[in-house]
Amino acid sequence: MKLLQLLTASIIAFSSLTIADTPEDNVTASEAQYYSEAQKIFDSLTPQHGEIKLPNGVAILNVPESFYYLSPEDTETVLVKIWGNPPGVKTLGMLFPSGVTPFDKDSWGVTVEYQEDGYVSDDNADEIDYAELLTQMKTSVDDANMIRVREGYEEISLVGWAEKPYYDKNTHKLHWAKELKFGTQELNTLNYNIRVLGRRGVLVLNFIAGMDQLELIDSKIETVLNIAEFNEGSRYTDFNPNIDTVAAYGIGALIAGKVAAKLGILATVLLFLKKFWILAFLGVGAFFKRLFGRKDNDS
Repeated sequence: MKLLQLLTASIIAFSSLTIADTPEDNVTASEAQYYSEAQKIFDSLTPQHGEIKLPNGVAILNVPESFYYLSPEDTETVLVKIWGNPPGVKTLGMLFPSGVTPFDKDSWGVTVEYQEDGYVSDDNADEIDYAELLTQMKTSVDDANMIRVREGYEEISLVGWAEKPYYDKNTHKLHWAKELKFGTQELNTLNYNIRVLGRRGVLVLNFIAGMDQLELIDSKIETVLNIAEFNEGSRYTDFNPNIDTVAAYGIGALIAGKVAAKLGILATVLLFLKKFWILAFLGVGAFFKRLFGRKDNDS
């Protein structure tokens, strides 16, 4: 991938650039090529606000001015070309806070997906022992590390809850956050999750962020919770036991990730790779932030 091939060569050079620098100022031919490739990627992104009808047809996002939405195609561009993840990641799009671009060192976003496994009963939601659940999850992560190491990934340690799980029976929305440690990385990773329960499945919102951004994300969590809603006919309260399928798991399994192991592992990989590749953009973040602000205002 042409842009990624230039990252290593460019990272040292870009670390000396200032906010006042532009792609035309004091750059080598290699750096100019890097800027050109990054500019093409940037120009392809289209931030959106307002009511967004998700491609799955069962839910919408009501995106306020404090956030913007990127389409599934734009999201793959961010995850693969900017953040360096392997291709083939399929989402329903992604949310970013306004004023933040995917090129920024401190960028964070929320991927949106849909898991159609049936109606998830919340009958036992009040009976879950989250301390015991955490112990079980730690054991599962430790067991999975043998596979991760064999496939060339660093080991993951589940440090604990960054935010204890909370389920709102009125809105049928669940959220929690885990603190993860990847190998010898100094900064732990934040794995913040939202699940919106529906008639036939669950909307999956995963934050891609650093542990040092927990306080910031906590301040935005209510806004994000209010963004995603199922359409009429697909809502949790529309469930018809005579014709609808009931999922083979409940709230506890959703949190533990036992029914979405592939999705959960993928999310943690994205978190790590975003923090690795984003270093190459330290010198261009301010430049694209100015441009993206103008593009966002024009959208």
